[in-house]
Order: sequence, then structure tokens, then C-alpha cells
Amino acid sequence: MKLNVSHQTHYSYAQQVKHSTQYLRLTPQDSSHQKILSWDLTLPEYATRTLDAYGNVLHVLTLDQPHQAITIVANGVVEIEDNMEDDNTGHLSPLVFLRTSPLTQADGAIRDFASRYYRPQAQHESLCNLMGELLLKMPYNPGSTTVKDSASQAFSAQTGVCQDHTHVFLACCRSLGIPARYVSGYLYSQDSTHVAMHAWAEAWLDNRWQSFDVTNNTCKPNQHLKLAIGIDYLDACPVRGIRLGGGSEDMRTVAAVAMLDVPQ
Repeated sequence: MKLNVSHQTHYSYAQQVKHSTQYLRLTPQDSSHQKILSWDLTLPEYATRTLDAYGNVLHVLTLDQPHQAITIVANGVVEIEDNMEDDNTGHLSPLVFLRTSPLTQADGAIRDFASRYYRPQAQHESLCNLMGELLLKMPYNPGSTTVKDSASQAFSAQTGVCQDHTHVFLACCRSLGIPARYVSGYLYSQDSTHVAMHAWAEAWLDNRWQSFDVTNNTCKPNQHLKLAIGIDYLDACPVRGIRLGGGSEDMRTVAAVAMLDVPQ
């Protein structure tokens, strides 16, 4: 199916910002799962394009002139191949994704939870069961956490959003010795209440990366468009920046994913 993506991020500041740099992981790449038919970024200034350490397309936007607002827009059309995982294993060893981080550190409660459902002789099946049990334990609840909350904090609170679900699942996998990575991207859904920006996990099983979307309790990325990967949210978030000055900040993000053709 073909999906049309529209994503706008707008920053406004109480005072003038003297200097800011935005790191943008807003450009998807071709794979067996997704074909990029068109993709454009509309930015206030020219941005340098490169690849980051994980192979994500990274644009670095630097604004040296005083400003009180920044608007970043991504638009594109992507064709998604149903029932097909991304076959791009990347240039890094999967063992890199055994490394943990402050956002994905497993505490005793998470390690106990993971070991309760994991069976080494049936890795994929047991991780699918673990995923379902995790969603039951941590129901989706927008606004219940912040981007600074760690896996252990969200797990203890027994609530969260896709980012929290993914962090806890990564902590579970890594505590079991299974490489797992954070994925940021978009999700097409007919449910108008569902947020188009999304996050899920990939675990290294049977010599390939396999998807686990805890929030939707699915292992099939049929309606998922991948943007970036990393150890955690901070590595893969679409927009992340630093600034000098500006005082208080207001950030508003609007993302929409629409189907352009209806499968027969």
C-alpha cells in the first residue's frame, strides 16, 4: 500500500534564541519493506546531510541568526510491502544492541518479568507472549509519562506510551542476552485517535531483525514506516536539538499518515 506522510514540528520561544542546532532523523530509507517514492524536508535554512553511527540519515540544521521560532516539515509518499520485514541488517554487529542506556536499564522487577515469560527453545513465541503481557501490565495512557522517564520508572508506574513500551521491551530483551534496538517511525491506522508518530522494537532472532510493536501487540509491521534506529529514544527520535537562549519553549508536533490506494 502507498502511504502519504505529513509531519510538522514547530518550536516557539519566549525570547530570542541566539544559536540553535537541530538533529533531524526525518528521512526514511529504501528496504524490502518500504520503498520511498518521494520525500522532502522543508527547513528554514540549508541542513547538512550525513549518516549517523547507526546508519540513519541525519540532517544537521544550524541557525546562527537570532530567532524565536523554527518550523520543520517532512512530506513524502512511501510504498509499504505487507507482511515483509526489513531485510537490511545494517553495518553494525547485532551485539552492539546488547548495550544498555539510562533509559533502557533493566532493574530487578524488569529482569524478573522477562525471565518469567522467556523460553530459550521458543524465542520468538515467548517474546510475543512477553509483549502481550507487558501491554496488559502497562496499558497505553497518553500523557502519563515524559520523554525523560526510564524503562524502570514506566514499568513501576504500570503505564506509558509507545516509547515507554519499547524501552521496557528492550530492557527485557537485553537482560535475556538478546540484542534489541529502538525504532522510530510512522504508523498508519484507521483509528483517528491513534498517534501517527510511533516507536517499536526489533530483536535479533534467527539471524535477522524481527519487529515487536508492544503498543499494538503485533509482530507484523504491515503498516509501519521506519525512520531511524538506535539504542533508545535519544538515538532515534526524529527531532532533537540544542540552543543558546530563548527562555521557555513550546513545541507542537502534528503528524498524519493517509493511505493513497486501497488494497484490492
